[in-house]
Amino acid sequence: MVADHPLSERIADLHHRKQEALNAGPERAVQRQHDKGKMLARERLEYLLDEGSFNEIDMLARSRHPEAESRPYTDGVVTGWGSIDGRKVFVSSQDFTINGGSMGEVSAEKLHKLMDLALSVGAPYIGLNDGAGARIPEGVVSLDGYGGIFWRNVQASGIIPQISVILGPCAGGAVYSPAMTDFIFMVRETSHMFITGPDVVKTVTGEEVTLEELGGAGSHSSRSGVATFVAADEKSVMDDVRYLLSFLPANNMEDVPRVATGDDPQRLCPSLAELMPASPNMPYDMKAVVTEVVDDGDFLEYHANWAKSIVCGFARMDGRTVGIVANQPLVLAGVLDIESASKGARFVRTCDAFNIPILTFVDVPGFLPGVDQEYGGIIRHGAKLLYAYCEATVPRIQVITRKAYGGAYVVMDSKGVGCDLSLAWPSAEIAVMGPEGATDIVHRREIQSAADPETRRAELVEDYKEQFANPWIAAERGYIDDVIDPAETRQKMIAGLDMLASKQEELPRRKHGNVPL
Repeated sequence: MVADHPLSERIADLHHRKQEALNAGPERAVQRQHDKGKMLARERLEYLLDEGSFNEIDMLARSRHPEAESRPYTDGVVTGWGSIDGRKVFVSSQDFTINGGSMGEVSAEKLHKLMDLALSVGAPYIGLNDGAGARIPEGVVSLDGYGGIFWRNVQASGIIPQISVILGPCAGGAVYSPAMTDFIFMVRETSHMFITGPDVVKTVTGEEVTLEELGGAGSHSSRSGVATFVAADEKSVMDDVRYLLSFLPANNMEDVPRVATGDDPQRLCPSLAELMPASPNMPYDMKAVVTEVVDDGDFLEYHANWAKSIVCGFARMDGRTVGIVANQPLVLAGVLDIESASKGARFVRTCDAFNIPILTFVDVPGFLPGVDQEYGGIIRHGAKLLYAYCEATVPRIQVITRKAYGGAYVVMDSKGVGCDLSLAWPSAEIAVMGPEGATDIVHRREIQSAADPETRRAELVEDYKEQFANPWIAAERGYIDDVIDPAETRQKMIAGLDMLASKQEELPRRKHGNVPL
């Protein structure tokens, strides 16, 4: 454009303002961020998104607070849309170099606008969190901004995938937006989430705890169950976000992604039979079963370090995304307890919301007994998993590999709660309880009156095993659709998924069910 054109001065001013926005944080704050080994808000977006795909909105927005010492552009959060592997996503990235990434009226309005756009367009929303919470000088205005975010999290829930990536401090009310999203990613040593910090905890309760112990990635991924995925550094966590998105549809109206994996759907899995120990009381690794069956052994585990007696995660079968739920005999013999029931329930509901078929591998001896479990509400928490399966309308296939006892058998997607296709290996044991416990109850008097109680008990246990610890009665009655050679597991499951691809289920008209929370 000619230098003396009427717009030349305005265009030059535009470029100057945008340059300011691109370098809004003071140099010393930028240096501090880098010294901590952390990326800047825009560096994170550049790494996460496809090259050159980011389109920023509200770049020139800034605080209108009358007492603000400075009013940098962006107001501490960068917002816009771009693509990941060519698929549209909306993303916000808090800028810790501007007011510590705290949220004020304008930054909240930016997030509201972005979330509304993501929901109306039907594309995933990713929040990169690195901020100090509500901006104190803006008071209730800032708090109201959080309320608007929380409300939008709920409106979008089950419609578009919502992903929170914690890359710094996340405290107080700021933790509740991530808590209502579908997945939370954290980075070891640099991510922290807590309602009240270590100093407040010490003042109120007298407990001394470090920042990392209280709200670090290790604690939240293994003890509280808040963090879904954890990585060693920021780039690794961004890679994991991209990996997760490859399994998810853009919204609840889309089918799951299907990619050509090159793994033969007719492939047999002869090694599965060898995984099963000779003794039913010996453990084996259910993850080995899962990775043998799914495409290329590719399995993204969900909450890998929490509630380990149940394994959940995403995989592909003949290129189609599936959700896996599996008891883990290596941990507490695969029992269901408070944490594993909650983990499984959350995962099943996530899969159901986004049209992801659910494959359930069953080897469960029951619910974990104990006073702590009962007082902690195992009835209520176990009901969450039961409720989740009962309400799920996606294709559901169950494979019973070994133990399927009592109420835990029913809860683990049995035919009675709506499973579409139930398969069992010959090693399956489907009964009200294990042979030893059942024998002691049913034949108590006979054992006590026997000349040799121990020998008689052993005989009765063997009789019970022969009569009940097998899949044949269930197959005769139709509670199992087929007993299969373990080697055929992959073939049969893929055939079932193909058959169920057109499944439709009408839900009753209601506002919503009342989940036993």
